[in-house]
Amino acid sequence: MIVVLDANVVASALWTSNGKAAHIVNQVIAGNLKLCYDYRILTEYHDILARPNFKFSPWQINFLLETFEKDGIAVIPTPLPQMPFSNESDKVFFEVAKFCNVPLITGNIEHFPQDDCVINIVNYYEFLINCG
Repeated sequence: MIVVLDANVVASALWTSNGKAAHIVNQVIAGNLKLCYDYRILTEYHDILARPNFKFSPWQINFLLETFEKDGIAVIPTPLPQMPFSNESDKVFFEVAKFCNVPLITGNIEHFPQDDCVINIVNYYEFLINCG
């Protein structure tokens, strides 16, 4: 199965190594899930994971991002027309998921607009229950 992971899922996975988000990220690392991404998503992952308050080690961040880049599917999505996002950085995840027609896994469903698209926006708890 191909998925897009919101940055909060990736950060949660490193923060709590035995949590639900970590289980999903481990499935990506193991090759059981394939990550769809674009360069903006990798940049967002890096920017968030490198924040000093998280205190993630550079090797953790580099290992994760290199694995995502090596084993994932890189795309150049079609930009979407103006859509309301409370945080514009969330739009990149939405655009990639819609372009690839794959689930967007997030910890914050309310950050994403509900429109008539066929994209499946799901929190990681639901994802694990239904696909896990």
